[in-house]
Amino acid sequence: AQRLHPAAVVDIATLTGAIVTALGHHAAGLFSNNDGVADALQAAGDRTGERMWRFPMWDVYGELVKSEVADVQNISEAHRGQAGSIFGGKFLERFVDYPWAHLDIAGMFWDIKDCSYLPKGASGYGVRLLVEWLRKEAGRQR
Repeated sequence: AQRLHPAAVVDIATLTGAIVTALGHHAAGLFSNNDGVADALQAAGDRTGERMWRFPMWDVYGELVKSEVADVQNISEAHRGQAGSIFGGKFLERFVDYPWAHLDIAGMFWDIKDCSYLPKGASGYGVRLLVEWLRKEAGRQR
């Protein structure tokens, strides 16, 4: 993506089960290196009913991904069980050099019981949110 010089990149994935421990099945976790992108996503989520909660991405959490034998590690042996979702976000952040946000949807992707408009099975969480965000962003670009 870097070679394309993106205005922003948003990824959505079931990155960590730890997000379910933190938020249950009522919100996705939001991780971002850019306040403008995070705020715009949060506003789109508020408008569409696809909730998310922003987690801190402080530099101190970067220590979790450091490795004694590699450039970066994808599991924190030294801090097992601590800040698991933030660890995932900090791991992804190491690979971006542009405005970015990650939505950890592990608690939201399947059988959301409190949404009357969702059928049993895959929820499609994030589709309405991203469409709304892109509409607003496209309007700003004009």
